[in-house]
Amino acid sequence: MAERGAHLTTAAADDRPSIFEVLAQDTLMSAVRPALQHAVKVLAESNPSRYGFLWRWFDEIYLTLDLLLQHHFLSRTSASFSENFYGLKRVVTSGPGRPAHRGLPRKQRWRSLLLLALVPYLRSKLEKVLARQRDEDDFSIQLPQSPCRRLYRAFLAAYPFVSTAWEGWVLCQQLVYVFGRTSRHSPLLWLAGVRLMHLNAQDIRNMDLKPHPLPPPQT
Repeated sequence: MAERGAHLTTAAADDRPSIFEVLAQDTLMSAVRPALQHAVKVLAESNPSRYGFLWRWFDEIYLTLDLLLQHHFLSRTSASFSENFYGLKRVVTSGPGRPAHRGLPRKQRWRSLLLLALVPYLRSKLEKVLARQRDEDDFSIQLPQSPCRRLYRAFLAAYPFVSTAWEGWVLCQQLVYVFGRTSRHSPLLWLAGVRLMHLNAQDIRNMDLKPHPLPPPQT
């Protein structure tokens, strides 16, 4: 199965992927969304009556498709779509090993699914709300606010600092990973309770030998 083995690393001494591999698979999925969003925007502008709903509900449609795609790969390859593309798999940090073709255990699978699909969706929504709030502050008259409204605005004001702190944590985690002091390059993997490893030859064979549904009988 050539597509699964295209990025398989042959170094048997260390199953831990390099920093370049893990960053490459991170970049792959982060590039898919903007590209698809631009294509949908062009399509909606060319025919708003027919395709306008795709632009209005893009975030929700993308979330649904992402959940289905990631669940499929987590269940069948123990990896996200981009991780599988680069010949990687997720393994539980504690407990016995599990063949990649059997998928992740239920707990780690659902954690991974939520962190892969739902967290980026919520972050995208929050950033849109933040941008809209900034526009309203620039062009609206400030009126007395209720306590709930003040709490809401305080949360939006604190979000950039929280986002910066998160990015700093990610960068530190990657630096520690480069020097071999941790087995995970991202805090999201730590939250999911997994780490990344290379697919081995047995994993590739098991995926190739996994039974496929039989074609319907011809009449």
